[in-house]
Amino acid sequence: MKKLVIFGVGLIGGSVALALKQARFTSHIVGVGRTKSSLDEALTLGVIDSAETDIAKALDGADLILIAAPVAQTTAILQSIKPHLNKQTVITDAGSTKGDVLAAAHTVLGAQFNRFVGGHPIAGAEKSGVSAAKVDLFIGKNVVLTPTTETNMDAIASVTQLWQACGAIVSEMPAENHDGIFAAVSHLPHLLAFALVDDIAARPNAAQLFSFAASGFRDFTRIAGSHPEMWRDISLANRAALLNELSAYQLELNQLKQLIENEDGAGLQALFERASVARNNWANSKTR
Repeated sequence: MKKLVIFGVGLIGGSVALALKQARFTSHIVGVGRTKSSLDEALTLGVIDSAETDIAKALDGADLILIAAPVAQTTAILQSIKPHLNKQTVITDAGSTKGDVLAAAHTVLGAQFNRFVGGHPIAGAEKSGVSAAKVDLFIGKNVVLTPTTETNMDAIASVTQLWQACGAIVSEMPAENHDGIFAAVSHLPHLLAFALVDDIAARPNAAQLFSFAASGFRDFTRIAGSHPEMWRDISLANRAALLNELSAYQLELNQLKQLIENEDGAGLQALFERASVARNNWANSKTR
């Protein structure tokens, strides 16, 4: 690949650039972003080869475009690039929701929708910005692609090769399946962590509570340090699936509350044992 254009050179976009540079996957990486300062930082760190604010110039001769910006920006970015696409350019994204992204791509790109491949790297960190980018962020991590029946096979192959060059394990599934799965195992946990920290911070004795918080609180709330704008966008973009997960979790909390109110020690222990076994089995499977 001769030229890759990345919209959003932050943690994900920057890590992709670093990994592809190391793999010698592409000869030139162009960064496009909202602020000159972030692009200047990416240039200084050697993450990208050039920075552009002129979309036409950025996309001239581009083989592949990666949209690694918050999902709410996807439609505007697609609208900005459409007039400058050639028939061979492949477009993909790295957003955490896929149904909304595919719908936007279908509406905006029209006949060129067959060159769009939805993607989601299952990797990240609490820190954001290009300074947090890591060359090995995707090694051994899952990347889910969500092609449709319209998607060009060569476009799928190009995006698959990009992520494999980053060291990732690539799989495919329908967008609806993706959004349901990640509402449960990613989006809901982030909301719970944000909500707990917000609750504690709003109390009159917040300073005292935080002063006694230790490893359990730190581990549970680690992801509440994540990018607020990104998680706002994800929450709204995956609204239906996330509302279902919140309702299911509220039922679980109600069950837990009832067990405590009834002083049902056996019921509490049974719930805790089920959860402990399931969690340990999952953790052990990830270390194999």
